[in-house]
Amino acid sequence: MERIYVFKRFERFWHWSQAALIITLLFTGFEVHGSYTVLGFETAVATHTTAAWTLVGLWVFAVFWHFTTGEWKQYIPTTDKVVAMFRYYLTGIFTNAPHPFKQTTLSKHNPLQRLAYLFVLLIINPLIWITGWFYLFYNSWADWGVSWLNIEYIALFHVIAAFMMLIFLIAHVYLGTAGHTPTAHIKAMVTGWEEVD
Repeated sequence: MERIYVFKRFERFWHWSQAALIITLLFTGFEVHGSYTVLGFETAVATHTTAAWTLVGLWVFAVFWHFTTGEWKQYIPTTDKVVAMFRYYLTGIFTNAPHPFKQTTLSKHNPLQRLAYLFVLLIINPLIWITGWFYLFYNSWADWGVSWLNIEYIALFHVIAAFMMLIFLIAHVYLGTAGHTPTAHIKAMVTGWEEVD
């Protein structure tokens, strides 16, 4: 095993801050939706709104960081080894098969990760943010000339996007335990150092 420094300090800060904010948004969002009562409706709405604006600020800074450092290239999708990665996650992971992707500092994410992040970036995030924006500024619809929109459909699509994000989060955590030890990838996201063959 060789140790390589893969995740820079900001990447780790961005990852864990984003995770905490998304979990907060899911928790408070499902309470606002009426799934349960823990904080109370008003507190859940206030916390949800604050977490959403904080996440927007984090993403603006993260986009700036990714483009100024060139790290955005890590997310360019590729179809190279996609089938091999799919087979590995489907069966190979359970039969101790060799990992088909070699992680480096210049190639941190395997092809399926890149496609998953692209799906989040192009489908889930826009759906969440557009519906969330309309939800948040419901009282301004008439001023914007979109009073024909239906709040029930906006809420429905916002919840669908939230479930999509929840599924992504569960899969992300599960696959985070799929290293050479169950905590190897998690440690790498804490320390920055990944152990590779």
